[in-house]
Amino acid sequence: MIRTLLLIGTGSFIGGVARYMTTLAVGKIVPPSYLHLGTLTVNVIGCLLIGLLHGLFERGGIMDSGTRLMLTAGICGGFTTFSTFMNDNWMLLGSGRLTGALLYSALSLILGLLAVWAGHAIVR
Repeated sequence: MIRTLLLIGTGSFIGGVARYMTTLAVGKIVPPSYLHLGTLTVNVIGCLLIGLLHGLFERGGIMDSGTRLMLTAGICGGFTTFSTFMNDNWMLLGSGRLTGALLYSALSLILGLLAVWAGHAIVR
Protein backbone atom coordinates (compact mmCIF):
# COMPACT_ATOMS: atom_id res chain seq x y z
CA MET A 1 0.00 0.00 0.00
CA ILE A 2 2.80 2.45 0.89
CA ARG A 3 4.52 1.74 -2.44
CA THR A 4 1.30 2.47 -4.32
CA LEU A 5 0.76 5.73 -2.44
CA LEU A 6 4.34 6.82 -3.14
CA LEU A 7 3.93 5.99 -6.83
CA ILE A 8 0.69 7.99 -7.05
CA GLY A 9 2.22 10.88 -5.09
CA THR A 10 5.26 10.94 -7.36
CA GLY A 11 3.02 10.87 -10.41
CA SER A 12 0.87 13.68 -8.98
CA PHE A 13 3.97 15.81 -8.48
CA ILE A 14 5.08 15.20 -12.07
CA GLY A 15 1.58 15.89 -13.42
CA GLY A 16 1.14 19.06 -11.37
CA VAL A 17 4.46 20.49 -12.49
CA ALA A 18 3.69 19.52 -16.10
CA ARG A 19 0.30 21.26 -15.85
CA TYR A 20 1.89 24.45 -14.57
CA MET A 21 4.63 24.42 -17.21
CA THR A 22 2.16 23.69 -20.02
CA THR A 23 -0.12 26.51 -18.93
CA LEU A 24 2.84 28.91 -18.79
CA ALA A 25 4.04 27.82 -22.25
CA VAL A 26 0.60 28.26 -23.81
CA GLY A 27 0.29 31.68 -22.13
CA LYS A 28 3.52 32.79 -23.79
CA ILE A 29 2.32 31.65 -27.22
CA VAL A 30 -1.28 32.85 -26.93
CA PRO A 31 -2.05 35.67 -24.49
CA PRO A 32 -4.65 34.75 -21.85
CA SER A 33 -8.20 35.25 -23.07
CA TYR A 34 -11.71 34.44 -21.99
CA LEU A 35 -11.20 30.87 -23.27
CA HIS A 36 -8.45 29.95 -20.77
CA LEU A 37 -6.46 28.24 -23.52
CA GLY A 38 -3.80 27.00 -21.09
CA THR A 39 -6.36 25.03 -19.11
CA LEU A 40 -8.12 23.89 -22.28
CA THR A 41 -4.81 22.63 -23.68
CA VAL A 42 -4.00 20.77 -20.47
CA ASN A 43 -7.45 19.18 -20.40
CA VAL A 44 -7.28 18.00 -24.01
CA ILE A 45 -3.73 16.65 -23.63
CA GLY A 46 -4.73 14.91 -20.40
CA CYS A 47 -7.72 13.29 -22.10
CA LEU A 48 -5.57 12.09 -24.97
CA LEU A 49 -2.98 10.72 -22.56
CA ILE A 50 -5.45 8.83 -20.36
CA GLY A 51 -7.16 7.46 -23.47
CA LEU A 52 -3.83 6.21 -24.82
CA LEU A 53 -2.93 4.66 -21.48
CA HIS A 54 -6.25 2.88 -21.00
CA GLY A 55 -6.09 1.70 -24.60
CA LEU A 56 -2.70 0.13 -23.83
CA PHE A 57 -3.96 -1.36 -20.57
CA GLU A 58 -6.87 -3.02 -22.38
CA ARG A 59 -4.36 -4.96 -24.47
CA GLY A 60 -3.63 -6.86 -21.27
CA GLY A 61 -0.52 -7.56 -19.27
CA ILE A 62 1.00 -4.16 -19.89
CA MET A 63 2.56 -2.74 -16.73
CA ASP A 64 1.85 -3.68 -13.14
CA SER A 65 -1.04 -2.10 -11.23
CA GLY A 66 1.25 0.30 -9.32
CA THR A 67 2.69 1.70 -12.54
CA ARG A 68 -0.78 1.99 -14.02
CA LEU A 69 -1.95 3.96 -10.98
CA MET A 70 1.13 6.19 -11.11
CA LEU A 71 0.43 7.01 -14.76
CA THR A 72 -3.35 7.49 -14.46
CA ALA A 73 -4.28 8.57 -10.91
CA GLY A 74 -0.85 10.13 -10.40
CA ILE A 75 0.41 11.84 -13.55
CA CYS A 76 -2.92 12.27 -15.36
CA GLY A 77 -4.71 13.13 -12.10
CA GLY A 78 -2.02 15.65 -11.17
CA PHE A 79 -2.04 17.06 -14.69
CA THR A 80 -5.84 17.34 -14.87
CA THR A 81 -8.74 15.66 -13.11
CA PHE A 82 -10.76 16.49 -16.21
CA SER A 83 -9.08 13.56 -17.97
CA THR A 84 -10.33 11.20 -15.27
CA PHE A 85 -13.79 12.73 -15.48
CA MET A 86 -13.88 12.21 -19.24
CA ASN A 87 -12.51 8.67 -18.95
CA ASP A 88 -15.24 7.86 -16.40
CA ASN A 89 -17.82 9.10 -18.91
CA TRP A 90 -16.21 7.04 -21.67
CA MET A 91 -16.42 3.93 -19.50
CA LEU A 92 -20.09 4.62 -18.73
CA LEU A 93 -20.86 5.13 -22.42
CA GLY A 94 -18.83 2.06 -23.37
CA SER A 95 -20.90 -0.08 -21.02
CA GLY A 96 -24.14 1.24 -22.51
CA ARG A 97 -25.05 3.51 -19.61
CA LEU A 98 -25.94 6.68 -21.52
CA THR A 99 -28.27 7.93 -18.78
CA GLY A 100 -25.54 7.43 -16.18
CA ALA A 101 -23.01 9.34 -18.30
CA LEU A 102 -25.43 12.22 -18.86
CA LEU A 103 -26.41 12.35 -15.18
CA TYR A 104 -22.76 12.16 -14.06
CA SER A 105 -21.79 14.97 -16.45
CA ALA A 106 -24.72 17.20 -15.52
CA LEU A 107 -24.27 16.68 -11.78
CA SER A 108 -20.53 17.31 -12.03
CA LEU A 109 -21.06 20.58 -13.85
CA ILE A 110 -23.98 21.84 -11.76
CA LEU A 111 -22.68 20.74 -8.35
CA GLY A 112 -19.16 21.89 -9.22
CA LEU A 113 -20.35 25.38 -10.14
CA LEU A 114 -22.55 25.52 -7.03
CA ALA A 115 -19.61 24.45 -4.85
CA VAL A 116 -17.38 27.17 -6.34
CA TRP A 117 -20.15 29.73 -5.80
CA ALA A 118 -20.62 28.51 -2.20
CA GLY A 119 -16.89 28.73 -1.52
CA HIS A 120 -16.78 32.30 -2.76
CA ALA A 121 -19.94 33.17 -0.83
CA ILE A 122 -18.55 31.71 2.41
CA VAL A 123 -15.34 33.71 2.12
CA ARG A 124 -17.19 36.95 1.39
